[in-house]
Amino acid sequence: MSVPKKPRRAALCVLALAFFVRPAAAEDPPPETPLPLQHEVVVTAARLETPLREVASAITVITRADLERTNKTSVLDALRDTLGLAVARNGGPGSSSSVFIRGANSEHVLVLLDGVPLNDPINPSHSFDLAHLTLDGVERIEILRGPQSTLYGSDALGGVINILTARGSGKPALTLRASGGSFGTFSGGLNVRGSSRSFRYDFSLSRESTAGISAADNAYAGNTEKDGYRNWTLAGRAGLVLEGGTEIDLIIRGVSARTDLDSYGGAYGDDSNSVQDYLSGFIRAQARALFADGRWESKLGFSYIRSSRQNDNPVDSVHPFDSETGRYRSGRVRIDWQNNAFLRPGHTLTIGAELERETGDSDYLSVSAWGPYESVFPNRRADRTGVFLQDRFRLGQAFFATAGLRLDVHSRAGTALTCRFAPAVVIEHTGTKLKATIGTAFKAPSLYQLYAPGTSWGPIGNETLFPEESLGWDAGVEQAFARGAVLLAVSYFQSDFRNLIDYDFLRGYVNIGRARTNGWELSADARPVDRLTLRFGYTLLEARDLDADTPLLRRPNDKLSGAIQWTLAEGWEAGLSAVFTGARRDNDYSGWTAEVVTLPAYTLIDAYLSFAPGRGLEFFGRWDNIGDARYETVFGYGTMGSAVSAGFKVHI
Repeated sequence: MSVPKKPRRAALCVLALAFFVRPAAAEDPPPETPLPLQHEVVVTAARLETPLREVASAITVITRADLERTNKTSVLDALRDTLGLAVARNGGPGSSSSVFIRGANSEHVLVLLDGVPLNDPINPSHSFDLAHLTLDGVERIEILRGPQSTLYGSDALGGVINILTARGSGKPALTLRASGGSFGTFSGGLNVRGSSRSFRYDFSLSRESTAGISAADNAYAGNTEKDGYRNWTLAGRAGLVLEGGTEIDLIIRGVSARTDLDSYGGAYGDDSNSVQDYLSGFIRAQARALFADGRWESKLGFSYIRSSRQNDNPVDSVHPFDSETGRYRSGRVRIDWQNNAFLRPGHTLTIGAELERETGDSDYLSVSAWGPYESVFPNRRADRTGVFLQDRFRLGQAFFATAGLRLDVHSRAGTALTCRFAPAVVIEHTGTKLKATIGTAFKAPSLYQLYAPGTSWGPIGNETLFPEESLGWDAGVEQAFARGAVLLAVSYFQSDFRNLIDYDFLRGYVNIGRARTNGWELSADARPVDRLTLRFGYTLLEARDLDADTPLLRRPNDKLSGAIQWTLAEGWEAGLSAVFTGARRDNDYSGWTAEVVTLPAYTLIDAYLSFAPGRGLEFFGRWDNIGDARYETVFGYGTMGSAVSAGFKVHI
C-alpha cells in the first residue's frame, strides 16, 4: 500500500531501473592520483569501499585520528560539530538525546553499528538514543545525509550514522587511559589489540562516571540536586583471515548504565531518587569470501541485539504519595547477505537481502493521590524482509554514479519500494567535482504505534498504519585550490515528507503529517602547512510542519562551526573549536497546555592540548565551554557549563 504513488516518485524508480540496462562501457585506464584532501575511503555511501572523490552523497567522516586527538569519550559529543546535524539532550551526560540530520525527525535518522541497525523497537517512535554509546572500540564514524532507504531500509529518511569498529592489527599492544575533571567526572579504560598470523583482535573495557548537573535546569527555582551518570562498556572484535581471502569476524558490545533523572524540565522539576538503569547487548557474526578469482565478493552476517530500560521513582519527602516504575524491553534478530560482482574495472553490481524480526514489551505502574494506574504493552513482534540492487559505475576518471532499487515487505504495514540515483563529475585539471543525488525513503510504523492498547481516553495503536515516506535531493560543487591544500564545498538540499505518523486524540496514531526541510551546506577545509589544519562549516536550514505551517521544534535555522588543529612542536598537539547554534522553537510543557517558546542562540568554544614526552606516554587536557555559555537544547533542561579535565594514556 506504500509503493510510491506520486508520478515523480514512480518516474524516479523507472529511471533508476533504466540505469541497469545501459550499454556496456569500455574498460577504464589506470586511475590517476586523487586530490590530497580526497584520499579518504568510505564504506557507508555504497556499502562497499569507495574513494571519497567518487562519491556523490553528502558524507562526513570522523576518523580514529580525530577521535584520539580530541579525547572525547561519547559518540554524541563527537557528532556535535558535524555539518547538517543538530543535537538535543534532556540534561547532562546519560540523559535522553535526539539527533536531527538536515532537519529530519530524530526517528528518521538510522543509527548503525558496523552496518547493523540499532534503532530501538520499543521506543514509541523507533528512534535510537545515543546517550549511552561510548567511543570504545570505534575506528571511525561516517554520517551520510539525505534519504538512504535504498541501501539501508526503514528509518533512513533523513540520513544514516554508521559507527565502524576497529580491527586489530600489528604487534600486541595494551593501552591504559584515565582522566578526571569538573563536575566529578572520571573516565578510564583499557584496550588490548593486535594480530598474530591469521588472528586479529581489538577489545576495550571502560568506566565513565560524573556527579553531573541538575537535569532540570538550575536556572529555575527549586532545582539544586545533581543528577549523576555511570556507564560500563565492554566492546570487542575478533577475526580470522583464512587462505583465499575468507574472513570471519565476531563483534560484541555490552553496556550497563545508570542515569539519575528529574521529574520534568523547568521550575521545581527536581527529583532526588528517580533513576533509569539501561542494559544492552550486541553480538554479530559475519563472514566474507571471494569467488570467481576475486570477481565475486559474498558477505553473510547474523546479528542479535537485546536491550532493556528500567525506570524507578519511589516516594520521597517531596512526593510522599507519588511513585512510578516502568520496564521496557526489546530485541532484534537479523540475517543479511550481500554480494558484490566486480564485472569490469569501474563497474560493480551489488545484490543483497535482509531478514529481520524485532520484538518489544513494556509495563508501567504509577501510584498517586488519584489511585493506581497501570499500562501494559504485551510482547509484540514485526517481521521485515528487504531485497536491494545497486549498480556502481565509472567512466574513466571523470564520471561516477550509483543507482539502486529496493523492495521491503513489513509483516503488518505492507510493502515499500525505494530508489536512488547519485551521479558525480570530476574535472581533474580544475580540481572541480559536480555532484547530485535524488532518492526516496520510508519508515515503517513502530510496534507501539501499531499495537499500543487503548485507554479510557480513546485509542492509541493503529494496525492499519502504513509507512512514512520521503523524497529528497541535493546538488552541489566541490572545488580544490592550491594543489588540493584547500577544498571548498557548497550544496543545496531539500526533502519532502508525507504520511508522517502523528497522534490524534480521537483516532490514535494516524498517517496525517507532512513536512519539508531545505537549506544550504557550506564547508571549507585547508591544510596550509603540514602542521596546521583548518575546518569550517555552515548550515542554513528551514524545517517546517506543512500542516500547521510552523517551524519544526529544536531545529536551528543557522549552525556555524570552525576548528583549528595545530602540531605545535614534536609531541605537542593543540586544537580550538567553536560552534554557533541559532535560535530554535520549542514547547514549554510546565503548564496545563504547551506554550511555544524560543530557545536563544548560543556559542560553545572548546580547546584541547596533548603532549607525548616519549614513546608510549601521553598527557592531555580539555577545556569545554570556555565562555561558560548558559543555554538549553531542550526547554527547561540543564546543560554543562565550563568544564576542565586532564588525563593520561599509557601504550605498552
